[in-house]
Amino acid sequence: MQPCCVSCRNKASEEPIIDSTLLYILLAALISGVGSIFGAALLSLTVASRVVERMVSFSVGVLLATALLHSLPEAFESGADPRALFGTLLAGLLGFFLLEKLSLLRHSHHHEGDGHHHHHGHDREEAGRSGMTILVGDTFHNFADGIVIAAAFLADPHIGIVTALAIAAHEIPQEVGDFIVLLNAGFSKARAFAFNLLSSLAAVIGGIVGYFLLDQLQAWIPYVLVIASSSFVYIAVSDLMPQMQRRPRWRESVIQVVLVAAGIAAIVFITNGVHESHAAHGGPHGGGHGHPGQPPAAASR
Repeated sequence: MQPCCVSCRNKASEEPIIDSTLLYILLAALISGVGSIFGAALLSLTVASRVVERMVSFSVGVLLATALLHSLPEAFESGADPRALFGTLLAGLLGFFLLEKLSLLRHSHHHEGDGHHHHHGHDREEAGRSGMTILVGDTFHNFADGIVIAAAFLADPHIGIVTALAIAAHEIPQEVGDFIVLLNAGFSKARAFAFNLLSSLAAVIGGIVGYFLLDQLQAWIPYVLVIASSSFVYIAVSDLMPQMQRRPRWRESVIQVVLVAAGIAAIVFITNGVHESHAAHGGPHGGGHGHPGQPPAAASR
């Protein structure tokens, strides 16, 4: 009996504690998410933070291009019901409107009748409404990216690596836009970095969930992307653009248009590069986001 027990223990010790594919997914999601945060922080918290008010225009271009030229097309190309996707977009816009309303009401109630005069900077720091909204939307987006990374690695490890790199590349300009929104909402540099880093960990959760429940979650990816897109559109249109309208001078208007175009160009350039890279490697369509309704051939593990 003793040799048998020893043999069983040896076999048990030889079995991997964690599946190698799952380990690759976790590392790729972590490196992709955290790497893009550090890259964006290097750009936005050093140079851009000195001219936050002007860089708001760049953020508008980035957010709108990410939503309308990247995430929403991916969702609608998935084969999901367009009416359901448009319904999700409507629900997302209204949901973020209500979220902002609740934040306003809570902030107003907190200071009502306290007998103190609060300066404008204090109110921005206390409210930070657009900052929290963008963080919620970015968390949904990162979660979807994690599922996509899991799908790519389950199909082929090489495709998984290319997908993770592609996601990190197109996330950097978006994260720069997010940092500017947070700084504009009154977040300190350290707080903006910490919250963005925390949001990026949703990619790791998405990778884990995608590994175990990919078949069930494939059909949900388009809706997650639409919810994320609704937050980007809502912030750009309801919060950032009205700020830009307060600067009606011709010189400022020209600078704003140039920066909006620069934000759009950054997303278009990187997204096109991602698509070409995936076409060359035979990877999933659309920068790794694939067609969510079509599970990878090797997803059965």
